[in-house]
Amino acid sequence: MSRDQKISLVASCVFYCLTIVGFFFFSLTLIVLVFLGFSLSITYFAYQCYKAHNDYTGAEHLQQEIGVLNAEKEQLAADYEKLLKEKDDELDRRAENIETLTKDLEDAKKEISRAQGEVQGLNEKLTTDNEVFKSLLPPDDDDDTANVDIIDVAKRAIKELEADANKVGLRITVSSASESLMVKASARRLLIMFRNIIDNSIKYMQREGTLVVTISAIEDDIFIVLKDTGKGLPENETKHIFELNYQGSNRISGNGLGLTQAKAIVEHYGGTIYARSPQGNGMGIYIQLPTT
Repeated sequence: MSRDQKISLVASCVFYCLTIVGFFFFSLTLIVLVFLGFSLSITYFAYQCYKAHNDYTGAEHLQQEIGVLNAEKEQLAADYEKLLKEKDDELDRRAENIETLTKDLEDAKKEISRAQGEVQGLNEKLTTDNEVFKSLLPPDDDDDTANVDIIDVAKRAIKELEADANKVGLRITVSSASESLMVKASARRLLIMFRNIIDNSIKYMQREGTLVVTISAIEDDIFIVLKDTGKGLPENETKHIFELNYQGSNRISGNGLGLTQAKAIVEHYGGTIYARSPQGNGMGIYIQLPTT
């Protein structure tokens, strides 16, 4: 209770007592004045109580506002901490991504460097192979741009090797729908090509059989198939038979240059050559040569 409340309450009590006593001892005018003092003092006391109540309510309201503000402040601080953590996590993820990308970039650089090394090695090997093929290419004593009958050249090669073929029981025939087929090449080189392939069949047949040389023309290309009835080779060996010095599992004494030289001759004239050999069902050599 405040000082003013105490004073007004005491004053109202005094005036109340005087009012009661005044009925017995005071005049009417004095009684009225005393009662008026009582009324004023009690009214002032009531005012002081009301004022104190309002002040208390305002303070309580202010305290509530302060509590709300503190709660909001704490919430904002928590949100701020959460936001900072999210940003830190995001930065960590980006740092990890950058580190991963950097590692991937380094790996890619190493892979590119390795690939470049392989390409360089392949280029060097290709250059070496080209030089080897050039060195294997027989010298040309004929006109390399002359038209020659490739059927006639094949028959000449068979005639030259006929005695060797007869010794092992190999019968060689030429099959063609045409009497002659002309191709622009050196007759000497084509003869060596046929001899090398036929000689290879004679060596590796290892049993009696046949070798059929089929020659045909389709548009501007000559197609030659030399198919024997020997034992053949496994597929994984067949794809290597044109490589320099390669000898398969059925190797026989020799330098292994025959088919490589045949390939060099074919490719010199812009053609292609490959082999197929179903094991146990002979060896087939397939050649394509442009006519011009």
